[in-house]
Order: sequence, then C-alpha cells, then structure tokens
Amino acid sequence: MAQLKYKLLPENSAGGILPLNVAIVDYADIQQCGLTMPQACQIVADNVDGPTAINIMDLTAVTTTSDGIMVPSAIRAMAASDRGKIHPEFGYIPMAEIEHSEALIQKEPHLRQWDINYPGRRLFRGPDVADKPVPVHNVVITGRACNNNSGTEMMHLVTMGEILMPYIGQHVIASGEGKLLTGMSGEHLSVGIGMTTAEKFGRVFSTYRYRAGDTAHGSGAQAKTLKRDIPCIVASKATHAGFVIAALKAGMVPGRDIGCSPVNLAIARAMHLPIDYDNITPRAWLELESVGFSREYLETPVPKLTEAEVLEHADEILPGVDNPQLHTIDELVQTCWAEVKA
Repeated sequence: MAQLKYKLLPENSAGGILPLNVAIVDYADIQQCGLTMPQACQIVADNVDGPTAINIMDLTAVTTTSDGIMVPSAIRAMAASDRGKIHPEFGYIPMAEIEHSEALIQKEPHLRQWDINYPGRRLFRGPDVADKPVPVHNVVITGRACNNNSGTEMMHLVTMGEILMPYIGQHVIASGEGKLLTGMSGEHLSVGIGMTTAEKFGRVFSTYRYRAGDTAHGSGAQAKTLKRDIPCIVASKATHAGFVIAALKAGMVPGRDIGCSPVNLAIARAMHLPIDYDNITPRAWLELESVGFSREYLETPVPKLTEAEVLEHADEILPGVDNPQLHTIDELVQTCWAEVKA
C-alpha cells in the first residue's frame, strides 16, 4: 500500500515557539501516490491531530519572496486543518500559475531573474482570489488553524500564538539543503516584511500594490514593532544571502526592481552594487531610518566584499532575528509517512 511522505514541525516544538503543527508535502510525492493536492492535504489532516498548517511545495517550480527574490521552488497549495477536518470553503486553496510573457516581465521587472537564473520553470506565488473567495492576506482557516500570507505566517486562533516562516526557510525544509534559524523576528525583519514588490497574485497581495521602493506598512517608526516580538523560523543567513546575491547578479537593484528590505540593502552595500536611493519613497525611508538604515548610513563607504566573503560573514552583514539559534533541518523537522487508502 502506498504511503505519503510529509515533513512535520510539531506544535510546541522548536523550543516551544510553534503555536500549531506545520506540515510540508512535496508535490512529487503526491504525484507518485496518484493523489490530488486536496486529497493529500486531507490525508495529512487525518494523521496530524490538532490545528495544522499544510503547505504543498513543488521543487521543480519557482516563486518570489514578497521582496522580489526568486527561489527555485514554490508553494502549490495551502490548507488549514483541525482534528482531521479541512473547512470545505475556507480551508484549502491552490496557488495560481503565472504564465511567462514579455508583457508580464515589463510590468514586473524583478521577473528578469526568471530567464536568467531559472529558465523554463513554472511560476507560482499566491492564489487567484477571483477564482475562489479567500479572506484578506491570502489566508485559509479551519477551526483553530490559520495559514496566512500564502503559507508563510501561521496562527493559532484561540491562543493567538503566531509564527513567521518566510519562504526561503521553507525551501530549506522541503529541499533538505541548508540550515535553519529560530529566534524572535526583531525590528529589521518587521520592517523588511513591508518592503514588497508589486505583483500579480503576490504572496501577500493579489493585485498590484506597493511597488519596489515603497512600503506596504506605511506606519513610520511603528513598523519595526509590528512583527518584532513574533517568533520565526527562517533560513540561515548564509543561505538567504545566496539567493539575494543571485538576484543582484542578475541585475536586480534594491529600491527599483526588488524591495528595499534591510537585508537586500545590506548585501548590495557590502558588495558595492547599485541601490536606487531616489526611488525609495519618503514613507519607506521613515521605516528604514527607524532601524538605522538611513541614506547617510547606506552611502557611508565600506570595504567591497566578494560573494564568498558575504557568504562567509553573512551572520554579521545580514540584519534580523533576535537571539538566533542555528539548527540542522533534522533538529526541527520530523519525516512522517501516512498510509494512502484505496
């Protein structure tokens, strides 16, 4: 009898920071079992008691992070389950495929990475909310489980416990390549989450809003407090830096093509690569300045680092995550098997 493999981060694990279960399923394993994505989510729900966020990930596809960094995998569907149930209307949604076209790349210049770094891959980011109703911020809900921002922020709706799992960290879990950090999100990550790019079917917003160089938060110095005290599970800084460097080498300019998040700015500054200072909006500057990323600071001369040097010193160069603890994947993630009944 076939068995479906899935990766599980159990509720209350990772030092007690996970407010609910998080399950990640490889799309290839679903295909191998002859299942549909909704069927696979239900099998996971049947085998994981309690509130659970479920993400189906395709390692042959591609996606972009909310600040425009392209990654060679994608969430294909997300679900929320509780005690074996998935709400029939609001508990599951697939991500929309975005067709490659020159017109799209003209409208979304950060997608120039696609042909340079990952040609031929299928692109998925967020759902098409016109195809199926979904609450704001691309969220699915069942019982106590809430899976938000296209599968990158999860909440327990009774305890109000919350966990941030930005996409690159989930890529590490699904691919088995790299290490993970746990800690508190901190002020830089709180600000960086707001530095989005305007996208069709984006991870957070389904329509074109908040271009590169702007902020989706628009809350001045308060932006650094919005997510500051929420725990997170993210990729190691060296792993994250590798994907940002790949985007920068493909010609992406922070503030123009990709978001002006502190991490993107820090790496571009260290490597003496362009930053479009004049395209960053005044309200985005207010948020950046609140965490020390003023234009004066960014333009202050620093020694030019190579790609290898940035990766070697990523923990010092990349801001974000308070009290970080480095983990291997196996320290946080369990590999589980569920029986597929005929």
